[in-house]
Formats: sequence, C-alpha cells, structure tokens
Amino acid sequence: MAGASGRVLPPAAVTSSAPRFALVFAAQFAAVGVTLPFIPPLLASRGLTAAEVGTILAAGASVRLLSGPLGGRLADALGRPRMVMAAGALLAAVAAGLYGIATDFVGLLAANLLFALGFASVVPLGDAMALRAAREERWDYGRVRAAGSAAFIAAAGLSGWLAERAGAGSIAWLLAATLAAAAVATLALPPAPAIARRGGGAFRAVLALPAFRRLLLCSALIQGSHAAYYAFGSIHWEAAGLSGTVIGLLWAWSVVAEVALFAWGRPLAERFGAPGLAAIAAAAACLRWGLTAGTVWLPALMVAQALHALTFGAMHLAAMRVLQASVPPAVAGTAQTLHGAAVGAVMMLATLAAGPAYAAMGGAVFWGMAAMAALALVLRPLARLET
Repeated sequence: MAGASGRVLPPAAVTSSAPRFALVFAAQFAAVGVTLPFIPPLLASRGLTAAEVGTILAAGASVRLLSGPLGGRLADALGRPRMVMAAGALLAAVAAGLYGIATDFVGLLAANLLFALGFASVVPLGDAMALRAAREERWDYGRVRAAGSAAFIAAAGLSGWLAERAGAGSIAWLLAATLAAAAVATLALPPAPAIARRGGGAFRAVLALPAFRRLLLCSALIQGSHAAYYAFGSIHWEAAGLSGTVIGLLWAWSVVAEVALFAWGRPLAERFGAPGLAAIAAAAACLRWGLTAGTVWLPALMVAQALHALTFGAMHLAAMRVLQASVPPAVAGTAQTLHGAAVGAVMMLATLAAGPAYAAMGGAVFWGMAAMAALALVLRPLARLET
C-alpha cells in the first residue's frame, strides 16, 4: 500500500493492532492493580478473621490452577480467544459486584471463586494474542505491555485514594469497572486468524516441547522466588519501622523500573535472547533477595526494588520469546495458560512454606528465595531455552 508520498508502507504501519492491545493490557492490569493490594483488606473489612481471609485466597488460587489452562484450551479449540477473554472478564466483573454486596464468609468465598474462574485465563490469552500480532505486524511487544504496568500503578494509587474516602467496599465497584473495560477493549481486538485447530492432546503436545519444559522450570524457580516478597515484604518493612507511605512508594518504584524495561528494553532482549535474559533474571534475584534479607536500609531497598525490572521483567520477556518462537499458534493459548498455572502452583507452595519460615526467622526467609533463583543458575535449564 502506498502513502501520500508514493512510498510503499509496510503492512504494520497501516494495520497495526498495537494501540488496541495497549488498551487491553491497560484495562487488564488496572484490574490487577485493584485486586492485589486491596481485595484482602476488603475481605477483612467485612469482619473476617485472618484465617478466613487466608482460606478464601487459597481457595481462589486453587481454582486458578485449573481454570486457567482449561480456558486456554477452550480458546484454542474454538479458535475464538477474544470471546473467551471477554466472557472471562465479564464473569470476573460479576464476581466483583458480588464482592461489593456480600457480607459473610460464604458470600465472599463465592465471589472469590467466581473471580478466579473468570479471570484466570484472561491475561495469558491476551499475551498469546499479542505475541502473535507482534510477530506478524512487527511491533514491540514489550513496549505495548508496558501500558499494563503503568495502568497497574495508576489503579493501585486510585484504589488507595478511593478506599480512604469511601471505604474498602468501594474497591469492588472500581474493580468491576476495570473488568468491564477489559471486556469491551478485548472485543475491539482484531479476530484471530484462521489456523488449523488441534482436535485433542493439546496439553500433551505443549508439554512435549523441550523448550517449553525448560521454560516451566526456569519460570517456576525465578518467578516463584518472589513469593515471600509478595506475601511478607510489606509486613517485614512495617515491622522494621518504615511508614505505609514509604512502603507504598517502594512497591511503586519496583513497577516503574518494570515499565522502563518493557518500554525500552528491546535492544537488551535482542542482544541476550531468552537464555541470557533468564540468566540475568536469576542473578538479579539472588542479589535482590540477599539485599532484602540483609538490610532494611532505605537506599539498599531502593536498589533491591529497582531490580524488579530484571527479576520479574527480564524473566517475563524471556518467557514470551520462548513461547513466541517454540509454540505452534494452534496451541498458543493452552501454552500461555499452562505456563501461568505452573508458575502459580510453585508460587502458592513457596508462599505456604514462607509463612512458617517468616514466623520463625523473620527477614532471613528471603535467603530461601535467593536459593530458589540460584538453583535456576545451577541447573542451567535456561542455557538451552530456545532449543
């Protein structure tokens, strides 16, 4: 196709779906930015005990381990990932409304299970569709994905402001709005191209790929090493005397670093490839969790939090490169959701182990997280990620 100057433009310059995927990621991760920090306080505000809150969250995590891969398999079998994503986001929006009206353990448990059922496959399917479009249209996946991380920061900040002024229950309606927006943005995506569908054995076909099996091990160890941080980072820093404002800024700073990597890290990804990115992530995790275990000195914690760009971001980019290069399009949704479920399972187990460990040894629990990352370097599955 020729432009006004008569110059022939590449197809991506005319038909790029990148802005639409940026909107999808922004809506999806705005929902995550509401959910992660503020759903536990919402549950507690309804009078639930700590044990009841933990039970509800664990039940939801268990459902996600099954519903995520099943949603991905359904999307691949039907060849309609947009519809599965949009339906999942709408189901999660209904669950968010239930968070807003439920007042007892049973109602809130039902809300969390419904939310887990709907939302588990939404983000992985978005990644699968975005990777395929980025490859075909030749745009930068990382830069588009950065819109999601930026939206996470904005939504978390808005949620905190809203909760202070309107109470924890108001978070449910903000969450419902972000999920409804995610459903609408998903329907605006271009339809998936027609490809040959696999009739059966999709899970077996994906697990038969050597690069995918190595990726599961790398991601499980490196991403799983964040478990104690997600569960006890804020608690540890608060016990050390850091204010809530400072703790919030430390979390925000880590995501700012992640946004920077996604937006401007393509040369790094091209230079090192998936094996190099995974090795960098593992080494950075060893350093990050060592710093977190050894000190609560604020400048050191700022360095540790900046390393989130590598411990999470570099490993995520490595995983996306492997999935893009090694997984056939017919099972891309299955692979993405299976990868997410595997990481989630290890994260859940590591969190369960971190609980009594933190109670017994405090901040030294982060040395265990460093050991998980070091194991990824010792086992060297990342050296052959792309083969």
